[in-house]
Amino acid sequence: MTKTRFPVQLILLLASFAFLSPVFSQTSAYSVHFLDYQKSLPKVNEMINRKEDTLMKQFRAKQLIWPARYIYIRSFKYDSEMEIWVKNKASDKFKLFKTYKICALAGSLGPKRMAGDYQVPEGFYYINEFNPRSLYHLSLGLNYPNASDKLLCDLSQPGGDIYIHGSCVTTGCIPITDGQIEELYVLAAHAKDLGQDFIPVHIFPVNFNNPRSVNYLNRFLLQFNEYVPFERSMKNAFYYFEKNHQIPPVIVNEKGDYITENIPSPAAADQNAEQPAAPSKKPNHPEQPIPDEELAKSVDKLPLYPGGNEAFKVFIDKLSADMVKMLDPGQSKAYVLMEYIIDENGKTIYANAISGGNERMNEQIEKAFTGMGLWTPAVRQGKTVPIKLKQTIMVDVVP
Repeated sequence: MTKTRFPVQLILLLASFAFLSPVFSQTSAYSVHFLDYQKSLPKVNEMINRKEDTLMKQFRAKQLIWPARYIYIRSFKYDSEMEIWVKNKASDKFKLFKTYKICALAGSLGPKRMAGDYQVPEGFYYINEFNPRSLYHLSLGLNYPNASDKLLCDLSQPGGDIYIHGSCVTTGCIPITDGQIEELYVLAAHAKDLGQDFIPVHIFPVNFNNPRSVNYLNRFLLQFNEYVPFERSMKNAFYYFEKNHQIPPVIVNEKGDYITENIPSPAAADQNAEQPAAPSKKPNHPEQPIPDEELAKSVDKLPLYPGGNEAFKVFIDKLSADMVKMLDPGQSKAYVLMEYIIDENGKTIYANAISGGNERMNEQIEKAFTGMGLWTPAVRQGKTVPIKLKQTIMVDVVP
């Protein structure tokens, strides 16, 4: 297959829009009335009225000006964290407002390259959609695939529909709690209304200030060395922001590679620290009772864990804590990617550890999943249907 080649000028133009610093963000006629439109939606209006007072108090406590005219979102996959940075003048430096804990994770380190790989993308994106009617409470869509992804992904099936959303279930998105997505939605709506059409969302493999996380990344790159140039560009962008507290300048060349400012990283981040042993995969997977073609691909209502999403988060947190004692000697963290089927009656009829963990840990997690109580089943066109979900269990010595 012959790949389509784009002129370098076009790639640079695409990149300049995709990774535009708020200094140069455009203001559209639509964005001037964006907040009024959002408030015309009963669900969003109620949420804004409920959240604004709390956000104003939090801004005041941190000596920040409400509402923020510019926001910047940094997400760290391995660390399961999302930082929210704000400022009010283009010339100001960003200040950290809050850090959210990402409550579920799909896939592994490395960029997303095709549909169905369960990967959360890595790279430089911006919010291109506000969805108040999301099945995951609320969601903010990202412009995946971006200019780089379109050149490096599987051209026939690059995938899409990547969101920051509520709930704690994911198949390749970035889920936070319902309360957190409400805060972020309000912050982003105000920023867009004030003229920030391109709200940057940069997704990094790890927090490069955390030596343990960097060590894990280095071990990953020993196995997948084709990602070394990619991760180096991510690292450069990370440290540019650490030094300047301004959006890092990023362009995309004709090969799809990110070109980032070369900021030397602190030596401490590259020092070798104690590193977990490589997790072993379970050699044999249980047989799936319902073939994928008979499972619902889209539903009107997602299944609900007994007691709701917050109860599911408590279940996941307790399970993660219980699994710490099953880490291999010298191992400090493991990600176990689970897939499980909730049938039309709400019963968990299948649970399989796709990757991560060791055999003993995976068996215990599978047992815990199949032992869950009855869910409220998924609904499509008025009928309950079976559906497959995915969930990452992060087992960490330091919670």
